[in-house]
Amino acid sequence: MMAVEKVPMLAEGHAKMEAELRALKLERPIIVDAIETARAHGDLSENAEYHAAKERQGQVEATIGDLEDKLSRAQVIDPKTLSGDKAVFGATLTLLDEDDKPVKYQLVGQAEADAKAGKISYNSPIGRALIGRSVGEEIEVTVPSGDKYFLLDKIEFI
Repeated sequence: MMAVEKVPMLAEGHAKMEAELRALKLERPIIVDAIETARAHGDLSENAEYHAAKERQGQVEATIGDLEDKLSRAQVIDPKTLSGDKAVFGATLTLLDEDDKPVKYQLVGQAEADAKAGKISYNSPIGRALIGRSVGEEIEVTVPSGDKYFLLDKIEFI
């Protein structure tokens, strides 16, 4: 028997996923109505409205299935309950780049990642390089744009 792999996420990401799931479930009857309306127009082989509605229905159902799967395996983590001197999921890390310019990242789940907002996946190249590191450690990361070097300056659980 296979073990079910947990999907770590923050409460904020969990709530966002639940909201997206509710919205998609509300869209279901609208899509069914669109299919029925398009079906009433006659020949389905050349009915663009019908094909577009069926395609959207497939996308919505696939996304609903994916979200339900992730939510059923969710392991919600509150960073405020964590502590320690190592970089872990949920921690907010201040790094110094090669020019000693501070860069702040929070280690989050894949579905929550948003680099512009300073949230990086624990599974990303930088995230994997940071997990388990302590303040004062130098980190070398190979990313598509080349090698990057950082110094882990601060670990916060906020």
